[in-house]
Amino acid sequence: MTLIVWLSFLAFIFAMVMLDLGVFHRKAHAIGIREALLWTVGWVALALAFNVLVYFLYESDSLGFSSVPSHRLTGHQAALQFFVGYLVEKSLSVDNIFVIAMIFAYFGVPAAQQHRVLFWGIFGAVVLRGVMIAAGAVLIARFDWIVYVFGLLLIASAIKMLVARHDQISPERNLAVRFVRRFFPVTDTFEGNHFFVTLDGRTAMTPLMVALILVETSDVMFAVDSIPAVFAITRDPFLVFTSNVFAILGLRSLYFALAGMMEKFRYLKISLVVLLAYVGVKMLLSHHYPIPNLVSLGIIAGILAVGVLVSIWAARRSALRSHAEA
Repeated sequence: MTLIVWLSFLAFIFAMVMLDLGVFHRKAHAIGIREALLWTVGWVALALAFNVLVYFLYESDSLGFSSVPSHRLTGHQAALQFFVGYLVEKSLSVDNIFVIAMIFAYFGVPAAQQHRVLFWGIFGAVVLRGVMIAAGAVLIARFDWIVYVFGLLLIASAIKMLVARHDQISPERNLAVRFVRRFFPVTDTFEGNHFFVTLDGRTAMTPLMVALILVETSDVMFAVDSIPAVFAITRDPFLVFTSNVFAILGLRSLYFALAGMMEKFRYLKISLVVLLAYVGVKMLLSHHYPIPNLVSLGIIAGILAVGVLVSIWAARRSALRSHAEA
């Protein structure tokens, strides 16, 4: 029955993705903030509804799901772990949004084509993260000490995030882009919504495809941070994967809702650094001083709230100062 649950979830996600692209966004158009916010609310509501389903799936054990060793949780434990994992993943995706905005700005991707790039980028991210989560689950099951490696990796990632600059995009230095360019020339201009076109009898990539490659590879780098972070919350592969998928599926609409306002949340990055560091410490302490997930939920929510509130206060102060100087 466990296989049925997994296949049902994958079928549901595939149906939602196809409905998104094939029905609601069949025609390329620039997505406004209002539309993006509605989609964001919709994806969040869907994730919360699934959270309720997780509770009953584990609590009732009607499908024999929680009888599997890796799923032996009560409904309350499973629902809490899913929610905290989803919150962590959703929060860390904010930094990903900033990088995506820089990629689109660098290539001058038309607003009407950005949705197409994000759709296929996120579709690929779901597949790649599934592979990485499966590998992580196997490593943790076989080598219990790997949690210390993941914990140190998260702390190192926090330090890297603190000092890294995302304002410089260099496609020519990206290994994936350099590899693909060996086989395909790149056109100088966009060709509608096409990733490939025929140029002088040869198949050529458009800048839209190069942007997609960069979005995909940047997500892999972020997954190296976010997946261990969720494993610090739960060791259940199903909860790790589903919380990741729901957070990633909502990333596209969240991008269009927040991309134009990123400068107003200048201190949110510091909150993400602290969040990563905290989750890393939580993982390092997991064998000796495990921190309850309910406590973690409060700490993570507090970290994010401080970052948002300080950013809003700083933005208002800057606006008042500019108004006074004018």
